[in-house]
Amino acid sequence: MWAAELRSQLNTRVSYMYAMGILDEYYQELQPPQDEGFVPEVINMFLHEADMMLNDITSLLNLPVVDFEMVGELVHQLKEYSGSVGARKVNLACVHFQQFYEGKSKERCLMALNVLRNEFYDVRDRLQTIMQLEKQIATLGPN
Repeated sequence: MWAAELRSQLNTRVSYMYAMGILDEYYQELQPPQDEGFVPEVINMFLHEADMMLNDITSLLNLPVVDFEMVGELVHQLKEYSGSVGARKVNLACVHFQQFYEGKSKERCLMALNVLRNEFYDVRDRLQTIMQLEKQIATLGPN
C-alpha cells in the first residue's frame, strides 16, 4: 500500500479509538513532531510495565492473605501510567478496581482484575497495530 493509504487507515483507527473512549487527549500529547522513535518507546515501556504490574497484582491476590495496600499501590501506578499514554479504558478500569481493594474484597478484586486485564489487552493490541502502521508508513518515506 502507499503511504497515503496507510496514513488514512492509521487516522481512521485512531479516530475510532477516540470515539470509543479507548484513548483520550493525552495520547495526542505524546506526538512530538521531531522524534519518530519517542512514541513507540513510551508505548512499549507502558505495555511492558503494565504487563508486569498486572502479573504482580495477580500474584498478590492469589496469596492466602492479601496485602490490599500493595495491590492499591500497583493499581494506582498502573492508573498513572495508563493516563500518561492516554489509555483511557485502562485508566477507567483502574478507577473501578480502586473501589474493591479499598473495600478489601478479594473476590471482587479478582473480578475487577479480570476486567482490567481484558481492557489492557484490548488497548495493547490496538496500540501495537497503530505502531505497526506507523512503522510501515515511516518505511515508505514521505508522502
